[in-house]
Amino acid sequence: MSDTNTTLDCLIIGSGPAGYTAAIYAARADMHPVMYTGMEPGGQLTTTTEVDNFPGYPQGTDGTAMMEDLKNQATRFGTDVRFGYATRVDFAKEAGGIHKVYIDDGNGEKEFLAKSVIISTGASAKYLGLESEERLKGGGVSACATCDGFFYKGQDVVVVGGGDTAAEEATFLAKLCRKVTVLVRKDEMKASKAMQHRVNNTKNLEVLYHTELDEVLGKMVVEGVRVVNNQTKEKREIAVTGVFIAIGHKPNTDMFKGILDMDDTGYLITGAKSTKTNLPGVFAAGDVQDKEYRQAVTAAGTGCMAALDAERYLSAVEA
Repeated sequence: MSDTNTTLDCLIIGSGPAGYTAAIYAARADMHPVMYTGMEPGGQLTTTTEVDNFPGYPQGTDGTAMMEDLKNQATRFGTDVRFGYATRVDFAKEAGGIHKVYIDDGNGEKEFLAKSVIISTGASAKYLGLESEERLKGGGVSACATCDGFFYKGQDVVVVGGGDTAAEEATFLAKLCRKVTVLVRKDEMKASKAMQHRVNNTKNLEVLYHTELDEVLGKMVVEGVRVVNNQTKEKREIAVTGVFIAIGHKPNTDMFKGILDMDDTGYLITGAKSTKTNLPGVFAAGDVQDKEYRQAVTAAGTGCMAALDAERYLSAVEA
């Protein structure tokens, strides 16, 4: 089934800042990494129009261009970057064992053998599924206030959600924006009491309960939202320039269920100060194991760690 007669030193599943950084370090360590990018090469950042908070870009850049830079750097050192996605895995349970990863590259499923595997499949932001929401992603609709909030300084924005994530995003935006309106579909927020107190004590922040987003208004960029009260069914429009969807993220880990340790929300569990999973030779980097920070720079950092962990693992089992 394999399209190669050799066993790879390092197979990287997924791209993005974590995967590409892991590839750079692994290639420079002569591990000859092969990367399969996943269905969204470059990851979530390719949906971000402007990136101003990644070191090394004094004038800023856009997410797609930055991912292309990282890809080019990885290939310059010899990484074999290929399009395709993992469909299933059969990981060895003993140190020094050979891992099997099955890849669909558009020409059917193929089996790959690898001494080490770095998982950087990321996490996907949850959206509401509105056509207007999808159309205006990158034009005012975002799922990351930390990433994009700066661009709405002094403007009015809406945050959708009632949990801790929404409360954190809203209070962060309130420091930058003129007014933040939070849409909560129930009669109370499910955020922790501490976060609710922070929301209630922020003067330029208004919470609308029993309120849902009905449509994002605007052709090319966000010009406002239409909201609906789910009790009275009354609809009204609010003029805003930014819409932040804060209803959570889903890590892309379904194929690893029952194989790798993960928490109750699906994030892979790695060892303290490392990227090691519960199986030897399998490492996880980026948003697939990080639900706290979810930033490009922290993802890149764990990508570096994963490559170093993989290099040390190979050195130990081959000694």
